[in-house]
Amino acid sequence: MTAFVYRHSGMLLVLWILFIFLLCSTPGHYFPTASWMELFSLDKWVHAGLFFVLCILCFLLVFKRGQSKAWMLICTAVCILYGISLEYMQAHWFSNRSFDYFDMLANSFGCGMALSMNKVLFRKFSVWAN
Repeated sequence: MTAFVYRHSGMLLVLWILFIFLLCSTPGHYFPTASWMELFSLDKWVHAGLFFVLCILCFLLVFKRGQSKAWMLICTAVCILYGISLEYMQAHWFSNRSFDYFDMLANSFGCGMALSMNKVLFRKFSVWAN
């Protein structure tokens, strides 16, 4: 599985970007509402998880191309800006969706967690680089 992710990280990144866009542009009435979800803030953990994976896939491309680690900061910033722009699109373009600062923070938190784990990622995927 790890080898597959490493080899196809570019394609997986594009598919993941489209998946996040699809989820964020889907009208709100298609999502289930349950009070227990609000208790555990499951929505925020989903946001963080989506953007964690997004950053990890970006980092894989940086690693595969032998770019400097400064590019990881650039990838993180771009992923955070993508999350912010999706929140603005939800407020202005998508039906039955709204802007949420806490979603934006959860997206950024997921990106930050991915950045903090980059050393583990580089060790894990260095096996597949050769």
